[in-house]
Amino acid sequence: MLCALEKFAPLPLQEDYDNAGLQVGLTETEASGALLCLDVTEEVLEEAVRNKCNLVVSHHPLLFRGLKRISDENYVQRCVRKAIIDGITIISMHTNLDNAVGGVNYKIAEKLGLKNLQLLAPKSTGGVEGGSGVVGEYDEPMAAADFVAKLKRTFDVPCVQANQLLSRSIGRVAICGGAGAFMMGDAIRAGADAFVTGEMHYHEFFGHEQQIQICVIGHYQSEQYTTEVLRDIIERECPGLMCRITQTCTDPIAYF
Repeated sequence: MLCALEKFAPLPLQEDYDNAGLQVGLTETEASGALLCLDVTEEVLEEAVRNKCNLVVSHHPLLFRGLKRISDENYVQRCVRKAIIDGITIISMHTNLDNAVGGVNYKIAEKLGLKNLQLLAPKSTGGVEGGSGVVGEYDEPMAAADFVAKLKRTFDVPCVQANQLLSRSIGRVAICGGAGAFMMGDAIRAGADAFVTGEMHYHEFFGHEQQIQICVIGHYQSEQYTTEVLRDIIERECPGLMCRITQTCTDPIAYF
């Protein structure tokens, strides 16, 4: 299982700050079932136990930094304890899956119906090809207001944070799921009419009026279909293994 995931999204593709790969457990344990999620929480682990899944595969790593103790001081420590007690192995595919060809950003582009996809910032690491963000095109450009409405429908978001609506049509779209503001310059240089991401700071919206349509849809919302990428890999490489997408919403942000 781990080999299949890392074959698709090799660990050399992860960013320096990241901690993708095995989080908790033993890789030689025979998998009874895999539960796929964006975030590992206590509720997700309880769901895994109910469904007899001894493997949880997440996008966001449970462990980013070393633990000095394993107690019950926070949800990370509690999740580690619960996983060990219940015999659950946790694997995370994070920025290596973001940077993989066919990974997170390709799935977002697929949901939006974009074609002719290219990496925004291609790179080669240790002979492995990948890169950050993607840019794609529509056969028929659409008005900015229609594009924003499409984002709301596709990602089921109550609102989209956007700058001033473009007066021109949107035909070329750049994407970086999650906290992707660092790709704004790449999107502009790629000639994108719109840039879609999950998070941006207030001041980063300034100065781009009528240059590019900024659309921020939420971190969780932008990456919610990542579980489909994980499911496709597992079902293709590990046929016969029970594989479920979590029914637990782990978005910590509520909209009122």
